[in-house]
Amino acid sequence: MERRRADVGLAERAFGAVGKDVTMSSLRTPDPNPGWLSEFALEETRSRVPILYVEAVPTRVDAAGQIEHVGVLLRGSAATGQITRTLVSGRVFHGESIRDALQRNIEKDLGPAAFPRLPVSPVPFTVAEYFPLPGVTPLHDPRQHAVALVYVVPVTGECNPRQDALELTWLTPKEALEPSLLADLEGGRGQLLKQALAWSGALV
Repeated sequence: MERRRADVGLAERAFGAVGKDVTMSSLRTPDPNPGWLSEFALEETRSRVPILYVEAVPTRVDAAGQIEHVGVLLRGSAATGQITRTLVSGRVFHGESIRDALQRNIEKDLGPAAFPRLPVSPVPFTVAEYFPLPGVTPLHDPRQHAVALVYVVPVTGECNPRQDALELTWLTPKEALEPSLLADLEGGRGQLLKQALAWSGALV
């Protein structure tokens, strides 16, 4: 009899603990960005699997759709802590379409009034692969192994760099191909800028 009472008491305490956990978890505020990772989780994930990114070369085009200018960002590098030139870039979150990721990251870097012209189904001009060890490919990111879908995106609005983007410089295709500028682009992205101009027919 005493043993049975003890067993019942243990069961009641266990049920009470479970009930408390269920109640407390049901009262938590839902995560407004369920596709985001915490800094700890991101570092753990980066150590195990490649991370998917989208990158964009923002452009100004004429009435015929020919590139007149390309935009290059000046940004504080999270990888090196230095100020570098780079392209619009950012991760694709869980449950997010590629188009939505492009839209979000362009707005993140260029502001909400940039007004990118994105087709319903964007097609990348190349797929870039970054490795943490230099020399594996021309592209290098010391933080991680990353795969990026890279796009040429015309923008029609006013661009106001924000967050860690400090400045946006508009360059003619000829200016963008200056060897010194290409060498300044973070992680070997000068190669991507050359590919973007060639793919768009802006190289003569």
